[in-house]
Amino acid sequence: MKPRTFLAGSAVALALLLLGFGGWLFSLPPASVVSAPQVPESEMAAMLAGLQPPKRARPLVAVVGINDATETNDYLMPAGILRRAGVADVLLLASGPGSVQLYPALTVLPDATLAEFDQQHPQGADYVIVPAMSRDDDPTVVAWLQRQAAGGATIIAVCAGAKVAAAAGLLDGRRATTHWYYVKELLRRHPSIDYVPDRRMVVDRGVATTTGITAAMPMTLTLIQAIAGRAKAEDVAHQLGLTSWDARHDSSAFRFTRPFATTVLENRLAFWNHEKMGIELRPGMDEVALGLVADAWSRTYRSGAVTFAGAAQPVTTSQGVRIVPDRVAASWTLDDRVESFAERTPAHALRHALQAIAVRYGQRTGDVVRMQLEYPPSPVRL
Repeated sequence: MKPRTFLAGSAVALALLLLGFGGWLFSLPPASVVSAPQVPESEMAAMLAGLQPPKRARPLVAVVGINDATETNDYLMPAGILRRAGVADVLLLASGPGSVQLYPALTVLPDATLAEFDQQHPQGADYVIVPAMSRDDDPTVVAWLQRQAAGGATIIAVCAGAKVAAAAGLLDGRRATTHWYYVKELLRRHPSIDYVPDRRMVVDRGVATTTGITAAMPMTLTLIQAIAGRAKAEDVAHQLGLTSWDARHDSSAFRFTRPFATTVLENRLAFWNHEKMGIELRPGMDEVALGLVADAWSRTYRSGAVTFAGAAQPVTTSQGVRIVPDRVAASWTLDDRVESFAERTPAHALRHALQAIAVRYGQRTGDVVRMQLEYPPSPVRL
């Protein structure tokens, strides 16, 4: 083929590709206005009743993850909040030996493997929290979840962790929800699921599910209320920076829109300008705030969060989570360093991170991050 003919053919192919992409892009809906419907008090009461501790007076909570890719906040947030509340014993578990690489940021050392947990707690957990994972059907996790459910544990699938619970057969014939991006896939694979829109959380016969990543916060507060009462949950919510929480949600506000698609494409095309944003690990720091900020900065398609510390040893957070630093360094370039959030509550740390992202990369990128986190644009409620 002559070079001129080849180039002409390539140009035509590229033009057709762009035309096709343009047609797909403009078929997407515009952004929506949030209008979350109220949740009946009877439904909330039934939800709390369904989350009552099934076994022990002081419940045992197991947060399960696979070693190579488990969602950052799905894994860290419930553990950090429950340990802060002091109403349960909480263990971070891994499918096998070694550290757990969280996605899209942070590496942690778990408290035990699933096998070690089984040896130490033959009666099983009271609650099992299931984060989103890179593999929905990991055989070790699926079999373990089935045994825990059969033993009477309440299963709480956070975000796309619903896909893992569904792979274990735990959502068949049940009411459920999940992250907006995975609803169609979940229902295609498991058509017997009764999908419930406009709810941050759904509880049905021993299995709870939630919408996106930030729903782990109201879900965990609701669990605390079921275990220890409303006053305790309100106290913890205040510590997190929230004045209220509930199951309200506007599902129509979270979907694949034109602004979302175009911003992701533009940011991906700027791959040569991808930035590493440094977060210093310090002993006693808030792991919930850390997880939210690191997660947010790693979802811009322009940047990724990198943790650093003066030594390679794990750094222990306020609630005993051991974070392994990505880099050994005494400092980080000032312009590429995420501002300290030591004095902020987790909710304020997330809002501050979203504002900083919008300033650095534009409001549309901030909105892309918020959509991925399925974070309602409310200053006081999650």
